[in-house]
Amino acid sequence: MNHLTLTFNLLRQRLTFTATAARCYAAKPAAVAAVGKKKKLGKLGPIMEKKIIPVETDANKLVNYVCGSNYMKTGEDIKLKPDSEYPDWLWTLNTERIIPLEELDPNTKQYWRRLRKMALRRNNQLSKLKKF
Repeated sequence: MNHLTLTFNLLRQRLTFTATAARCYAAKPAAVAAVGKKKKLGKLGPIMEKKIIPVETDANKLVNYVCGSNYMKTGEDIKLKPDSEYPDWLWTLNTERIIPLEELDPNTKQYWRRLRKMALRRNNQLSKLKKF
């Protein structure tokens, strides 16, 4: 009986050893498995990295083309034309400053739109001050 118990214990040790040596774990998640591309996980998933857009430094291209106007993968930027080919109203646009409300004519749509926008901003600021 002693010999039978010894044999049984040896057999059990070998079976448990082979069972522990060949464990089958679940596959690692794709985010962790990709070595070299570790992305930080935020509350809503992986954080997007900012794309670095190259800046044009060629003076000739800056003078003759509208840089950044081509958003397609193929093609080129829009070439600038002489001033005579553009409409006259383009050169009268106000690019200097915003015209104050006092200088606008009250009989125009622009005046009333600006007044409405200012009132909306004022009301929004006042509503932020309320506690409830």
